Amino acid sequence: MAATDTHVLVDSAPALTYCDSVLLRRGQPHRMLAGALHYFRVHPDLWEDRLRRLAAMGANTVDTYIAWNFHEQTEGDPRFDGWRDVERFIRLAGEIGLDVYVRPSPYICAEWSNGGLPAWLTARTRAPRTSEPIYRQAVETWYAELLPRLAALQASHGGPIVAVQIENEYGSFGSDQAHLVHQRDLLRQHGIVELLTTADGITAEMHAHGSVEGALPSFTFGTGVAEAARLLPEATPFLCSELWGGWFDHWGERHHVRSRESMISTVDELLAAGGSASIYMAHGGTNFGLWNGANWDGVLQPTVTSYDSDAPIAEDGRVGTKFEALRAAFAPFHDGPLPELPPAPRFQKPQTVPLRAEASLIEAVNALPAGEPRPHPATFEELGIAEGLVAYQTSAVVHGETVLTVQGLHDRATVYLGDERVAILTRDGETSTVLPPADGPVVITIIVENLGRINYGSKLGEHKGILDGVLLGRRYAHGWTHRVLPLQDLHPTGTPGVDGYASAVIDVTEPADAWLAFPGGVKALVWVNDFLLGRYWNVGPQVTLYAPSPLWRAGQNEVRVLDLEHLGTTIEVRDQAELGAVEEFIGS
Repeated sequence: MAATDTHVLVDSAPALTYCDSVLLRRGQPHRMLAGALHYFRVHPDLWEDRLRRLAAMGANTVDTYIAWNFHEQTEGDPRFDGWRDVERFIRLAGEIGLDVYVRPSPYICAEWSNGGLPAWLTARTRAPRTSEPIYRQAVETWYAELLPRLAALQASHGGPIVAVQIENEYGSFGSDQAHLVHQRDLLRQHGIVELLTTADGITAEMHAHGSVEGALPSFTFGTGVAEAARLLPEATPFLCSELWGGWFDHWGERHHVRSRESMISTVDELLAAGGSASIYMAHGGTNFGLWNGANWDGVLQPTVTSYDSDAPIAEDGRVGTKFEALRAAFAPFHDGPLPELPPAPRFQKPQTVPLRAEASLIEAVNALPAGEPRPHPATFEELGIAEGLVAYQTSAVVHGETVLTVQGLHDRATVYLGDERVAILTRDGETSTVLPPADGPVVITIIVENLGRINYGSKLGEHKGILDGVLLGRRYAHGWTHRVLPLQDLHPTGTPGVDGYASAVIDVTEPADAWLAFPGGVKALVWVNDFLLGRYWNVGPQVTLYAPSPLWRAGQNEVRVLDLEHLGTTIEVRDQAELGAVEEFIGS
């Protein structure tokens, strides 16, 4: 049920206003000194710790997106409990003394799967982020659940929310002004009275298409204070909604970092120009599970599990020189001393434990129940799933050497002929393989992995799985069954193999943070005590996976691995991250 939209106004005027280019809070000159911290990327037991670190950094505001697909994985069943209790997160921020800048745009980008849009929605509309009726109706239904919850937490009702974003970098995506007007009006209709904003890059075209009357235009950049200032409308305060102090990583690239000197020079320049800023990210957190997004630049670029982003507050909560530089830069804008930094995080003692193989991938797949045969391979969307792996299976007669081609492969396929793995195919590499001749009918199994839904640009919302079909030579192969590999309650059946499932037991005296490495492994999903932590992949850059203390218990803990190519023989528990060889990068 949606929260009630009947409220008692503490002060019906918005907390943030502006006059003559000066941002005001309750009528007094104000700088928004914000840091981005996403509740959906931080274990809820650690929300308070990370928010207190943000306050100790000198921030007076926390900036968070709201990921629609995180809340409504199943259409019609929006969830706001447990990890999804965004109201608790916002109230907690207020109790700590932070204002909250909410960015609930149905689309968030954020290197998050599908840019935050539910896969069930993009399965049936070709025009997300427009005034197209299917998309518009879905947003209206979602906002009817979400916005009353936010409205009750506004500063005008005694809560901490002081600003709300209408859309996210729309000027680099589309030009449907009716969509922006509808987004703005929905917020107001549901009782949002606080300052409304938009956010776009530093080109005139982006701001022309991304701005809407009644909302403060703001900027996103790594450098470019002077360029942004030239685009600032007259009598408008200067707000950078995303000042990129670091950057995210894709698999197969280097770990992106930005030096303290580079970051703080842009921050100082913005503050000297009278501006306000939100550091993106102040604390990046983790793309737990399979929530990572992907980019497209001629090839698919899936984002890694870590969202550390070289942030001033690291993925595991440690702080460094960037934190100290921001604390010094922000301190003069506070009336008193800044809060103390919480105690440093605790880590498990390093150890190496054996990894025991349990069931080969193909045997485990064959033990799963199959759906009814279909003439053509179905997409993930047609099967009603968003993430993970699907095994496509058919029987065929292979006359001599035959070329198997997967058309419309999204994204990566492991091909078996009988029980033998014969190829690994990718959408941007080889999509065909030669099958050896066989005596009589053989079973062909194609296990397809969704590497991450695209979160930015024109390919937003594209589908996953086998989109077009499978050719054997020139003819289509028909009669496909589908098996969805489980992501919870794993009970693999089979005998140990080179690939597939394995488990380890890790003894813990007292729960504490850990970093996990998998020497010898190639490409896998990892669970800690039945919680899907994320992926590892030996193409790098990320080597270790962050396993925060709330996932552990005193005594024995089970770590499970599903490696699609080759299992290692051990798991290393470490007390330091290894995120790969670095590359200085400011963002674009």
